[in-house]
Amino acid sequence: MIDEHRAQRAFNFFQHLRHTKGRFYGQPFELLPWQDALIRDVYGTVNGNGFRKIKTVYLEIPKKNGKSELAAGAGLYHTFADGERNGEVYGCAADRSQASIVFDVAVDMIDQVPALKKRAKLTLSQKVITDKVSGTFYKVVSAEAYTKHGLNVSACVFDELHAQPNRDLWDVMTFGAGDARTQPIWWIITTAGDDPDRMSVGWEQHEYALRVLSGDIIDPTWYVVMYGYDGDDIYNEANWAVANPSLGTTITLDTVRESAEKAKIKPADERLFRWLRLNQWITTKLTTWLPLDLFDKTVGNWTRADQLGKDCYLGLDLSSTTDLTALAVIFPPQGEQLDWRVFWYCWIPADNMDERIRKDHIPYDKWAEQKWVTATPGNVVDYTKVEETILEIKKFHNVIELDSDRAMATMLLQRLEQAGITCVDVPQTYASLTDPMNQIEILLKGQARWEEPLKTVENAENNEIPQPPINHLLKGRMTHEDNPVARWCFGNTSIAKNGQGYIKFVKEHKGKSVDRTKRIDLIAAWVDAMTRARYHAGTSVYETRGLLVL
Repeated sequence: MIDEHRAQRAFNFFQHLRHTKGRFYGQPFELLPWQDALIRDVYGTVNGNGFRKIKTVYLEIPKKNGKSELAAGAGLYHTFADGERNGEVYGCAADRSQASIVFDVAVDMIDQVPALKKRAKLTLSQKVITDKVSGTFYKVVSAEAYTKHGLNVSACVFDELHAQPNRDLWDVMTFGAGDARTQPIWWIITTAGDDPDRMSVGWEQHEYALRVLSGDIIDPTWYVVMYGYDGDDIYNEANWAVANPSLGTTITLDTVRESAEKAKIKPADERLFRWLRLNQWITTKLTTWLPLDLFDKTVGNWTRADQLGKDCYLGLDLSSTTDLTALAVIFPPQGEQLDWRVFWYCWIPADNMDERIRKDHIPYDKWAEQKWVTATPGNVVDYTKVEETILEIKKFHNVIELDSDRAMATMLLQRLEQAGITCVDVPQTYASLTDPMNQIEILLKGQARWEEPLKTVENAENNEIPQPPINHLLKGRMTHEDNPVARWCFGNTSIAKNGQGYIKFVKEHKGKSVDRTKRIDLIAAWVDAMTRARYHAGTSVYETRGLLVL
């Protein structure tokens, strides 16, 4: 049963709000046709007692279709206009930062509407909005679920449910949390998920929503709206409109075209395009980083002896019992050396080398004979041998610093610091690894480009998926020694790419176990060294020899 008065009241509330983004900033929040239908249906559908019938709104939609502003509007409606005394409205997400995105939009909306601003008490440090008239508050919560028991939910807005690290927060916020309210409501506003294993609570609710939508499950308390394109004809522009109901308004066709062109070039960008532009649930875990022939084409015409006395950066990737331990040595351009140059050292435990040769079909013995790999006595790598090599390098090169994940190398790094080597911690995170990986790619391809710092999801303009930052311009090319172990690791390197466009290298898996036959350790060391080498301020050939006049 539809109560037109209730539907119109909710519609009017949204129309009095103001946009908070880009070229629409300050303009009335005029609902698009798909939003209009959703709001009227959700708030106008009542049961026999005259109360709202819809308890769960499930909206699955790609990024940049206006979901954050719609979610903020829903949060504000339940805070100021739903008629609930002392209501409890919660904005939930995987972490506090994600949950704050919708909250900050809501605060910006309040600032633009005098009637709301007069009624609102803002406690920004705690991410709380309180209606001074009804006593209802709107509060941000995140996935630390153990602190959330005992809530009396009147409304809950779950943003990006697919990103929840586990189901704890979902269970606490839904199971019995609204029993004391006459018409509680849960808004689930999410994109598709990066969940190839199909184990997340986001996938669970997605599956339930599909069954409600198909009629397989009859649940009149659920209202489901899902936008996406599931096929493989991903470059057909007609299919982009199927997935993006706000195409042409909050997201431009040219923006999607730009994303599509990138997707045609890189597997990782195709994966991102399918996920964030077409709202496809990701079915593959990883994509390859760079083609192996790029490694072959960038072998340098120089020797290690040519690098004597030059500035260098060391990158160290320490192993467990089954991994290689790897050291990369990067020489930035300096003097008459115009290219970046890289060579490697690596170590393996001698005791299990023969077994790994048989099981993994990798010629560690031949590499050891050729001095590409050093086998150390015992069943784990002897770090004293690594230390000796690093100190030997220090005798023949000007080591600026050593870059490594300190969590894996505390004792060794302490000894190296005592020996006078500056050691810098490199966390193995998306934020730390994106820039150096991008810049290695640029230099291997002989490219040079300038990018502004990353625009985050909160402040991205022009409806673009944020791209990883390139902090400064690197010119020229990168070459490396013809190292068969590094080549093998290069071919094994896969990457994961998150929703903000950040990347990091990852190990391949067989099911839930790491595939130990495919090592990436030398590449990990290379990236660690590049995290700091890219800031090197060396001298150029023009400073040492002057300009040549032809």
